[in-house]
Amino acid sequence: MIETMQQKTQIPDAPQTVFRDIYAMTDALVAEVEKVVIGKTHEIVMLVTALLAGGHVLIEDVPGVGKTTLAAALAAACGLKFKRAQFTPDVMASDITGFHIYNRQTESFEFREGLVMTNILLADEINRASPKTQSSLLESMEEANVTVDGTTFHIPEPFFVIATENPTGFVGTYPLPEAQLDRFTVKISIGYPTAEEEINIIRTRKHENPIDHVKAVTDAEKIIQLKNAAADVYVDDAIYDYIVRLIGATRRHSALALGASPRASLALSKMAQAYALMHKRDYVIPEDVSAIFVNTVAHRIMLRQEAKLQRMTPEVILREILRAAEVPFIGTRASDASPVSAETQKERGADADSGEGKDRT
Repeated sequence: MIETMQQKTQIPDAPQTVFRDIYAMTDALVAEVEKVVIGKTHEIVMLVTALLAGGHVLIEDVPGVGKTTLAAALAAACGLKFKRAQFTPDVMASDITGFHIYNRQTESFEFREGLVMTNILLADEINRASPKTQSSLLESMEEANVTVDGTTFHIPEPFFVIATENPTGFVGTYPLPEAQLDRFTVKISIGYPTAEEEINIIRTRKHENPIDHVKAVTDAEKIIQLKNAAADVYVDDAIYDYIVRLIGATRRHSALALGASPRASLALSKMAQAYALMHKRDYVIPEDVSAIFVNTVAHRIMLRQEAKLQRMTPEVILREILRAAEVPFIGTRASDASPVSAETQKERGADADSGEGKDRT
């Protein structure tokens, strides 16, 4: 059992009233999106967590399960500028980044903004676009800038890319290369609803679209405030060591031809901070890391051919790595020669396992 890390460090100069406002905003965001996307609380939380971590999300699932609806509902709840790019083979890189056009009246070239000049960009069916068009997003996702004809333009803050793809369609698609996949902070799958959830979906859409009733509970300024608060969440050195050991294990695993990069370590750290904030804490515990580990790393690793033949999956291997990793804790183990009894350790571990905010997962 693990004792919850009690050596909490409050975010400097931030009164608890500020924290209550921040926590209320995250609760409100999830609640608004849940009005539209029924029964997918974990996926909504992961999406909002990635937004607060300053990352981007890849949603991979079959058509019709609500990928586009989830992105649109989040944009409406955040009160942010939203654009949708329907990726097809004829979409050009300049459609995404922007281009210069000659103005005969002024006798000069003018810049026409591309689709990336927004807060939330939905890249729908990204794997149907050509590799050149796919790669046009690389600079935008990494640096929140776009360079056109040697001139760099800054993308409005916050900037969040939600890309979707259908894993079952192969005709006319271009699989995302590893370099592009590594830019996505997390990959999620929505999955089919239960029978009860599907009945509720049908019922709520009988006369109108629920997304029309989603209220904007934040704005760009408040989202930036949330992102700054997430970045200030305390991370103990033991947590950093835990993250590096988990990522390092992917590079040594016999079933993997490609392990996770240092970018994965950074993404895991930022996601853990945002996940802690989503669960009303200003410090990271090991459970935060383990909760987002698979979604953050699975798309960054590559199986060996032998592992594929054995029908192994990245998710199975990552859960195996989680189980094998030594989890950091504060205090002493019950087996150590210590005045702390086994019964006390058990009670502390139980408290940690029932940590605040677990209802969201």
